[in-house]
Amino acid sequence: MIFSALRLFLAGLAGGLALNLLMLFTFRLLGFGWQGGGVLLNPSLQSPKLIAVWTQLEPLPLVVSQPAPIIIGLFGFTLGHAYLYQWLAPGWPAGIAARGLRLGGLIFFLSFLFWEFFTPFNQFGEPLLLIGLQLIFWAVIAAGEGLAIAAVMEKVK
Repeated sequence: MIFSALRLFLAGLAGGLALNLLMLFTFRLLGFGWQGGGVLLNPSLQSPKLIAVWTQLEPLPLVVSQPAPIIIGLFGFTLGHAYLYQWLAPGWPAGIAARGLRLGGLIFFLSFLFWEFFTPFNQFGEPLLLIGLQLIFWAVIAAGEGLAIAAVMEKVK
């Protein structure tokens, strides 16, 4: 029982590390640009409302102004995803890739696809081309998280 809890914790930690690092690489570095001049904040492509939310309207999103609580919170989600993996994976084909990508698919469809539809598309009027780019980012992030969780859960027995 203790070892199972430790394995879940380590899997959640690995998933959180993958999620946070991949978000840093995709959204921060590629999307927003390290100095803020990336494609996702380009005024000739992006919705003025979305740009204002990320850069002007106070209070700025916590992930911009105080990222620590968001980073920690994301680790909390990945711990939950590790638990879901433990619950669902026995019904999936064996193997890190097969199981990790299934978990990544669940995360993508149940979280990230909904997020992009409901918030950037619905509330901010973000153009579909940029939503498509973000969905690619989210797919990479979800796959990375799922594979990290599966690797720990399958290797640490």
